[in-house]
Amino acid sequence: MAWGVLLALLAIAPFIGIYPVFMMKALCFAIFACAFNLLLGFTGLLSFGHAAFMGSAAYVTGWLVRSAGWTPELGIVAGTGVAAALGLVVGLIAIRRQGIYFAMITLAMAQMIYFVCLQAPFTGGEDGLQGVPRGKLFGVIPMANDLAMYFFVLAVFVAVFGLILRIVHSPYGQVLKAIRENEPRAISLGYDVDRYKLLAFVLSTGIAGLAGAMKTFVLGFATLSDVHWSLSGEVILMTLLGGMGSFAGPVLGAFTIIGLQDYLADRVGSWVTVIIGVIFVVCVIAFRRGFVGELIAWQKRRS
Repeated sequence: MAWGVLLALLAIAPFIGIYPVFMMKALCFAIFACAFNLLLGFTGLLSFGHAAFMGSAAYVTGWLVRSAGWTPELGIVAGTGVAAALGLVVGLIAIRRQGIYFAMITLAMAQMIYFVCLQAPFTGGEDGLQGVPRGKLFGVIPMANDLAMYFFVLAVFVAVFGLILRIVHSPYGQVLKAIRENEPRAISLGYDVDRYKLLAFVLSTGIAGLAGAMKTFVLGFATLSDVHWSLSGEVILMTLLGGMGSFAGPVLGAFTIIGLQDYLADRVGSWVTVIIGVIFVVCVIAFRRGFVGELIAWQKRRS
């Protein structure tokens, strides 16, 4: 019932005065946060470079649609595929390490991707890739209409959310949880944990790339901020704030952070990062499991 109410609220959001572009941007970041939560919350792998996969997909999709004349759906598929391929390469290098070493390798590889995006001629350098047209989905649905674009983004979000639910509740997902809780014990049971973690990493990077590709269509551009390390920090903040290891937590965290950024940007300027930082510190002290995590824990104590 709760999921149904949430979906109904998302469906009627554009009709009750909420700006569709804001909702689409928030949904794209919710997809990104869900992808990151699959890796951190359910597998126990902390990546400091996840923005590189979102940003690389954004650049690839934007260039293919704007310069090569590809259709929106093909551009999205191509961007997602490139992000997953990069995830496979980075994962093969990083997955053999654990803890902070894994995190540092992902950060180093992400900085290499950032440098490529800065220097490559097709990315526009510091100016970014501007003027990406939305086009027509499947040659029929005009994405220039914000309402049509919103329901497309919402459909993709629901599909991704359902996919992650299915992955986590599958036997494969149970192995991921076992690796998160006690990796040596999972190895002793005969599981090839490196293979399981690599697949989780590729799935997470591919979904992150899908979020970046969608964001390019929503906003019409891709910039260096999409591949900057600070965005990797933001997605960690979204996941922890909402509740790591929960399904609704990253979604709530993404909407909270994007909402605060949009609401406070015109009022406090650059101080928005300070305010969000203070909110994060307070939440870590008072709500260590995140909003959704604390709510779940309260329900368990009550029952």
